[in-house]
Amino acid sequence: MKASMAWGLLLAAGVLDVLWALSMKQAEGYTRPGWTLVSVALLASFVWLLGRSLTVLPVGTAYAVWTGIGAAGTAIAGIWLFGESLSLARVAGIGLIVAGVGVLKLAP
Repeated sequence: MKASMAWGLLLAAGVLDVLWALSMKQAEGYTRPGWTLVSVALLASFVWLLGRSLTVLPVGTAYAVWTGIGAAGTAIAGIWLFGESLSLARVAGIGLIVAGVGVLKLAP
């Protein structure tokens, strides 16, 4: 697999991680069977994609990028979908995560 494909899989894994977090919220402590199944399917999917990307990418970089996408994406989704607080500190934190992901992506 080429590095560009691995990065694409990693990006997809990050997006699925965000969707997984949102599905866990909807599952309400895994008391709603439909959302629970969606959550488990998303979990399995992003773990598989992350594992595939690790065949090419360094584990430290890939894991940090994946968690960064998940953390920043979930924070943004929480603000947008659930009305979670939006403060200068949260925006700065998200910006730092995104900057860190960018630096890791560009690092040799």
